[in-house]
Amino acid sequence: MGCSSSRTLTEGRKEKIRRPKSWKHPQPISRAELTQMREEFWDTAPHYGGKKEVWDALRAAAEEEDLLLAQTIIESAGVIVQNTDLTICYDEKGSKYELPKYVLRDPSNLIRTK
Repeated sequence: MGCSSSRTLTEGRKEKIRRPKSWKHPQPISRAELTQMREEFWDTAPHYGGKKEVWDALRAAAEEEDLLLAQTIIESAGVIVQNTDLTICYDEKGSKYELPKYVLRDPSNLIRTK
């Protein structure tokens, strides 16, 4: 295998992924509500197109705390990242994958329970 810098994406560049900027839900939301929203998204997303394997890789990357490991997951799946925060990605055949911020980062107004 060659070094990773020899691998090029469609745009001819390879950027490191990052977490989306902080965001705020319209009203404070509990961890349980956020988890339910995420589960509903991941359960329905593959029905709107794209390949299940890519959706699975995107979910694994979104749920991974270690950004280097998330980057490896994305690269291994052949995902082309348009926005480095993973909100817009493509597969090698050009199918578009849009991820809402709530699956990528907790909102700033998450209700914290003790």
